[in-house]
Amino acid sequence: MDVLSDVVSAARTGRPHSGRVTKSAPFAERFPPVPAAGFHIVLQGTCWLLPSQGEPIVLGPGDVAFLPRGSAHGLADDPSTPASEPPTTLTGVHGDRNDETSAERPPTVVMLCGAYLLDGSGPHPLLNDLPDVIHLPTRVGRHRELRAAIELLGVELDNDARPGSDTILLTLLDLLLLYILRAWFEQQRVSGHSATGWAAALHDPAVATALRAIHEDPSRQWTVEELGAQARLSRAAFARRFTHLVGQPPLTYLTWWRMTTAARLLRTSDAPVNTIAQQVGYSSQYTFTHAFKRQYGSPPGSYRHHVG
Repeated sequence: MDVLSDVVSAARTGRPHSGRVTKSAPFAERFPPVPAAGFHIVLQGTCWLLPSQGEPIVLGPGDVAFLPRGSAHGLADDPSTPASEPPTTLTGVHGDRNDETSAERPPTVVMLCGAYLLDGSGPHPLLNDLPDVIHLPTRVGRHRELRAAIELLGVELDNDARPGSDTILLTLLDLLLLYILRAWFEQQRVSGHSATGWAAALHDPAVATALRAIHEDPSRQWTVEELGAQARLSRAAFARRFTHLVGQPPLTYLTWWRMTTAARLLRTSDAPVNTIAQQVGYSSQYTFTHAFKRQYGSPPGSYRHHVG
């Protein structure tokens, strides 16, 4: 599995929440912070995203606003419109939400809004690298896969009574998340803003090769020399490059990813703890339990009981 897909799979919990939202001016809606990654996609019309910090952002047809950490924000027909509506949580969006519309008050904007539930106990540094708000404006010829996914979502929402619609919508929402993240990292690379961090790491041939090796086989007893050989660099050169871009040494990241993988298995499977320990590279359950408790603050059994 490639690194981005693996990170998203480890972070996601449950089903995404989404729905079509239709608003008529004047409106100003507030969204409190949530333990999820929120999104707003404008299908028709325009509106303003009001971040908790920073300047308002105008959103037009096809624009995507993604909030990786579910930070508080607002949506309004105009930044000066006072917020009179009660707060709405993105994790509670289901189906269509429509304002009263009439000939006198036609729809100002039609959006797809929703959230992906995330495991907040150990967020991946790739996700921590993201800003509070990602704005991907629609541009001809840019992010074609993302635009295609948005168009398919719009079509499916227009005909959501057809057979298979529920599964298709969930699949498209999963694709949407990956396309948003891919578009952002690609945008950072093209703009030259990714000298360090995960945007740079994912596009650096040597570091990306080592990351793929770790993610494909986290149970292997990797050494820095072996990972450097995968990256076709000397041990010292590889260690410096990896640490500079990823923010932690190779074996520190390996241990962290093993524990993250173990946490996912504890949440999503009934496998015994000793089996999970072996799957992530520990022959001793005692050693695994100690490492897991150091990262998550509780032993594996307690963690499973708490999140189950």
